[in-house]
Amino acid sequence: MPLLTADAKGVFPIAPTPFLADGSVDNASIDSMMDFYATCSTGLTVLGQLGEAPKLDHAESLSIAERVIKRAGNLPVIVGVSAPGFASMRALTRDVMDLGAAGVMIAPPNTLRTDDQIVNYYRQAVEAIGADVPFVLQDYPLTFSVQMTPGVIRRIVNDLPSCVMLKHEDWPGLEKISTLRKFEQEGMRRISILCGNNGLFLDYEMQRGADGANTGYCFPDMLADVVNLSQAGKWDEAHDLFDAHLPLLRYEQQPGAGLAVRKYIMMRRGIIACDAQRRPAAPLSEKARAEVDNLLRRLAKRDPRAAAAIR
Repeated sequence: MPLLTADAKGVFPIAPTPFLADGSVDNASIDSMMDFYATCSTGLTVLGQLGEAPKLDHAESLSIAERVIKRAGNLPVIVGVSAPGFASMRALTRDVMDLGAAGVMIAPPNTLRTDDQIVNYYRQAVEAIGADVPFVLQDYPLTFSVQMTPGVIRRIVNDLPSCVMLKHEDWPGLEKISTLRKFEQEGMRRISILCGNNGLFLDYEMQRGADGANTGYCFPDMLADVVNLSQAGKWDEAHDLFDAHLPLLRYEQQPGAGLAVRKYIMMRRGIIACDAQRRPAAPLSEKARAEVDNLLRRLAKRDPRAAAAIR
């Protein structure tokens, strides 16, 4: 599989990890999920924050990565390798790269406070995993409590050639995208900018210069349509489609509940067999399920893809 480059565009869904009701990994659902992603994605990320990676042991992580990579065909697969220490990060990185991963994603630990601390952390991470491994810089202050200014991102990009992608999840963050693209005009090396945060601002992020989405919304096929319409300059069509999904996007974005919503809808769509999370988990209440069902019924009036989830 080719390595990840700064030219990456499109939609790289953050894949959930399917589990059976007893908490074991559901390999059959990994296969069906990958077959679905192949219809709408240009790449994939596994073992991300909402892939329940901290609930997996090393052997399980490797097994999942191997199955996904084999099933992905020509789709580049990014593997989340964030870890408390560099020894485990190095081990997982080298193992998944040997399996054929296209690159890895690294989130900052929440102990970082200054720009110098952030830059030094990523320098040390690259020393640990190897400068030959392309990596994605994950910028998600809502979860990690680390504030990365455009200036500190520029330092990382200029100092570390193996940084080829920014997973942009800051909000408000539209000005950050514009600033980074301006830096490129002024001489900063270009990197791919794919946006997370459940795609909550994707339509305008594309207009600011993003290259696509790197998030786990339960309708990644919609995200792909928005990206494609935006890249074709069909802005009104992109906004109209995005607006139809916005109530469900907002509901799924709730911290602490979003993964349960996402897995429930993916189960309803037939992408995975079971919406179970590995414990500790926060399953949806019957009231919440009813609210999601209502959102799906409303969405089906504007996007027929939602109709299949309410039959």
